[in-house]
Amino acid sequence: MFNTEFIAFDSYAPPRVVTNDDLSKLVDTSDEWISSRTGISQRHISEGENTSEICIKVAEGLLKKSGLAPDEIDLIIVATITPDFATPNTACLVQAAIGAENAFAFDISAACSGFVFASSIADKYIKSGMCKNAIVIGAETLSKIVNWEDRTTCVLFGDGGAGVVMSRGERNCYLAEDMHSDGSLGLRLTGGETKVRNAYSAPEEADRRYLEMDGRTIFNFSTKRVPASINILLDKAGLTIDDIDYVVPHQANSRIVEVVAKKLGISMDRFYMNIASYGNTSAASIPMALAQMDREGLLKKGTKLVITGFGGGLTWGSALIEI
Repeated sequence: MFNTEFIAFDSYAPPRVVTNDDLSKLVDTSDEWISSRTGISQRHISEGENTSEICIKVAEGLLKKSGLAPDEIDLIIVATITPDFATPNTACLVQAAIGAENAFAFDISAACSGFVFASSIADKYIKSGMCKNAIVIGAETLSKIVNWEDRTTCVLFGDGGAGVVMSRGERNCYLAEDMHSDGSLGLRLTGGETKVRNAYSAPEEADRRYLEMDGRTIFNFSTKRVPASINILLDKAGLTIDDIDYVVPHQANSRIVEVVAKKLGISMDRFYMNIASYGNTSAASIPMALAQMDREGLLKKGTKLVITGFGGGLTWGSALIEI
């Protein structure tokens, strides 16, 4: 069995910044209402760039930072719930754009857990010997499935993408994982529904295109499942929370993270948060945080991180990685 290392991080967000005050001109809300309930101050919103274009910029940055040539990439995985098309998949569009002719490419859809699940998949391909270098990206253009007249959801989400290069190396840096799903609660968070409409079926109901969320259920689910998952993960690795340098959670809501921190018995200082600047970017949120940590010099060799995602599906999962 081979070892998996993390060798590069990068991110990209559309340049248009939309503040809470900007949103107050669109819907009945305010900066105080949004920031006090979510921890969000602003978000980046696409003015035309689609998910594949965001991913391509991330992939180009990852190649530059890793020093790898496009033909050295064996695998590309994109985690997203907002692809450009049902087919071709977003990862194939990335593969073509960067010239990674030797890579096979596919998308996964696991919403806010998507990056955690995708990095787990890449780790298995590398450890099995099937791949040497993988690009794993989480990216979303959530603004295209948000109802901009619904103040309960439009204030939460942003656009952006980020990713990592995972490669065969001398050290094992993907140390443990804990992954779960509960489809019985799946309809508590939905988006992008497409009903059967053909020559033999014409449903009267409109498609539920926009994101819809039972906020209370999602809050209760997250604050129960996430600390339990992290504790299971640490037990598997034979570590305690005191051995971890940072917990990097899906950036969903600062109140959720505060409850998780309390249940784990640690301070919020141990959680890396950038939700104030980007909002909830679903599958992009964890890698965007990792990329920012890298720019800030926080990801030094030997740094131990717990990454934990939770959201639509419902899905949740955590992984222990070492830089």
